Amino acid sequence: MIRTFLSACSVAALIASAPALAEMNFNRIASFATPTNMADGEDKNRETSAEIITATEDGMTLVYTDSPLKALGLIDLRDVTAPKPLGNIALAGEPTSVALIGKHAFVGVNTSQSYTQPSGQMKVIDITTKAELASCDIGGQPDSVAAAKDGSFIAIAVENERDEDLNDGEIPQLPAGNVVIFSVKDGVINCDSKKVVDLTGLASIAPSDPEPEFVSINELGEIVVTLQENNHLVVISKDGKVLSHFSAGQVDLEHIDVTREHALTFDQKQTGRLREPDSVKWIDNHHFITANEGDYNGGSRGWTVFNKNGTVVYESGSSFEHALIQIGHYPEKRSGKKGVEPESAEAAVFNNTPLAFIGAERASAVGVYDISNPSKPELTQLLPSGIGPEGMVAIPSRNLFITANEVDLVKEGGVRAHVMVYQYQAAAAKYPQLTSAGTNSLIGWGAISGMVADATQVGKLYAVNDSFYKIQPTIFEIDASQKPAKITQAIPVTRSGVAAQKLDMEGITLDGQGGFWIASEGRTDRVIPHALYQVNADGEIIKEVGLPAALMAVEKRFGFEGITKIGDTLWMPVQREWKDDPQHHVKLVAYNTKTHEWGAVHYPKTAPATGWTGLSEIVAHGDYVYVIERDNQIGDAAVTKKIYRIALADMQAAELGGELPVVKKELVRDLLPDLQSFKGYVQDKVEGLAIDVAGEAFVSTDNDGVDDHSGETFFWSIGKIK
Repeated sequence: MIRTFLSACSVAALIASAPALAEMNFNRIASFATPTNMADGEDKNRETSAEIITATEDGMTLVYTDSPLKALGLIDLRDVTAPKPLGNIALAGEPTSVALIGKHAFVGVNTSQSYTQPSGQMKVIDITTKAELASCDIGGQPDSVAAAKDGSFIAIAVENERDEDLNDGEIPQLPAGNVVIFSVKDGVINCDSKKVVDLTGLASIAPSDPEPEFVSINELGEIVVTLQENNHLVVISKDGKVLSHFSAGQVDLEHIDVTREHALTFDQKQTGRLREPDSVKWIDNHHFITANEGDYNGGSRGWTVFNKNGTVVYESGSSFEHALIQIGHYPEKRSGKKGVEPESAEAAVFNNTPLAFIGAERASAVGVYDISNPSKPELTQLLPSGIGPEGMVAIPSRNLFITANEVDLVKEGGVRAHVMVYQYQAAAAKYPQLTSAGTNSLIGWGAISGMVADATQVGKLYAVNDSFYKIQPTIFEIDASQKPAKITQAIPVTRSGVAAQKLDMEGITLDGQGGFWIASEGRTDRVIPHALYQVNADGEIIKEVGLPAALMAVEKRFGFEGITKIGDTLWMPVQREWKDDPQHHVKLVAYNTKTHEWGAVHYPKTAPATGWTGLSEIVAHGDYVYVIERDNQIGDAAVTKKIYRIALADMQAAELGGELPVVKKELVRDLLPDLQSFKGYVQDKVEGLAIDVAGEAFVSTDNDGVDDHSGETFFWSIGKIK
């Protein structure tokens, strides 16, 4: 291996500039995949999940509900950088929520036989011995569980959820839900103390069928409960008396995308949108926050601070979603529904600063707000998460924040569910690494594939999105001299003045005339041609070049994945073997823009440990051509994420259809340590590489448009090529 780059140890320093001494930020320091908790001999290909999560008072143990496994999961957090499995505790039913008093876990367990015959238990589990200490009948299907600050009682939101397939999910659908309260003494529950708080007749929407969703308890012992489908909030005393109740209200939203169309178009609005809050959390004895996920009638894509008398103290409106759009986490496929879907809420004081945490389920990110002034929260950070943050817990005593991310893609061969650990530290924020914040207009982006550097300006790059945004092909101008790197302009790729169709842009290079050449990966089964496109500085296509018959005769789905220009010749790597390629060899295809001649060489790629390996980028610089070679594996299964170089002298194209010369490759950098340094799961799609005029190399990952993906785009410098 030639040592042309800075070491992997210096990646963090390259991601973020040195912080001021007083600067405090959360940074992810570890992650824990939930299958790790399964015992030896168990089927690790079973679906598992981390949903609602809490921590022991000393912050050394995490406890989470795992609905698919019907279990409680335990994590040893004594070493915060290396969480260790403590195993699962089997339950006779589906756990929906958990709260801790000392070492006793109070778990709501759903045992319902049907929607019309709901049932459930409050189980008490000693997390040290894993023994069941008690089981109390709840009288319905539990959702959320909360413990009083002094450990004197437990409150349960008994939802008795509706059948979403019945009458389009409209309520009322009886039996009605309620809140149940049990007294607790010295960690022992008194089943005979059960109080059932009737919530019927309070909401204006389906008053006969309240569906409590989430509960939180303040230091006064007051319980706030959300009735999500009823768009209502209720405050209850610890004795079970309704102290106040009020509608959650509605919101007008501006500059949002409400149409699922494979494009990011934030030019629409909605008026009178019901908040329909999901989770709720007290921030002091007078105020609480709600994450307004919405349901079949609403969803305001934001969060709210309420006074317990019903006054709205703060409303985020569209601002939270806009912040997520700017870091590439907008889930376009959810545009026709509820957008980023804020679902979880947490609050705690860190370093004398009260903070609110809002988890966006579909955007897979968490907003951190300074709520020193509850009427004017300030967004301080956006944290990357696993897929679908469902539960969160803050541990201020250890400067820790934890997310439980429920989505497990085992059936799709994707990433597993994760618990993520963040530390509040005197350091710069390491995420996001790429943002469009600060531009004059709201720029949405995602699914970044190929990149190229500007010919004259240091740190200036261009990138393209792929076919995920199939009706919005775009070239993004990036200022990589800033930390995080800034998207400064979005240039639509057009044909005759309208957005170009049938493109899958996987590579971009300069054309030497002020414009670009773009490589489009074809899929004949979707009528997307394998082609090259020359576009001018404004993004208008001025030339289209289809592949010659000799290539089309052997084409397969996985086509060009990158493009670079050497003199008059364009070079494009084919991602995987086509019909005439020897095993573990792919073509580097050449096209001369002057003579229009085609040719190729063979590249010897690594044999995959699992799945497949292929090429995803190509860049010419100095006396070499640099390529990214990767496998399609994710997380711990990832093996090949590497940069190789090929001497220009080897790039001598032979005629198509005959025997092709095989180039020699030389390892430049293994990217696995870089990807692991981000402390989440290893991303599979390393697809962008650009080397600027100063010789600095930048790498990026493709976030698949936040579709079955955490939404994280990693964009980082690996130093200068000598």
